[in-house]
Amino acid sequence: MSNEWFYWASISAVFAALTAIFAKVGLQNMNSDFATFIRTIVIIIALIAFLTYTGKWQPVQHITAKNWLFLILSGIATGISWLAYFKALQMGNASQVAPVDKFSLVLVTLFAVIFLGELPSGQEWAGIGLISAGVLLLAFKR
Repeated sequence: MSNEWFYWASISAVFAALTAIFAKVGLQNMNSDFATFIRTIVIIIALIAFLTYTGKWQPVQHITAKNWLFLILSGIATGISWLAYFKALQMGNASQVAPVDKFSLVLVTLFAVIFLGELPSGQEWAGIGLISAGVLLLAFKR
């Protein structure tokens, strides 16, 4: 299996980290919900430009009802996540908020076992345990 996924996941991690730093600075003296709205508009414009540049637009009629349902649910979950993340960043330290947000790694694994039937190895469970411990250590530092 190709490790190309790791390249893209690493890029995602770098930009997710920058998101927290940029957002923390950008949220000063601003309502976090409105800031999320501005961020969403920027993302939409960037995606329109990217899809146009790469020619990756697809005919809407080829999208199945199942695709629509789960993409809409994913969009709702993303929106709620972003609203909560920006509110947390506005109220707390980025170095504490981001690790708690990344507890989603643990939850993804649990949900993947429950809903997708994925079976992590012992090594993967150990990693999830370490992530959980790390989140607790970083989030509740004194």
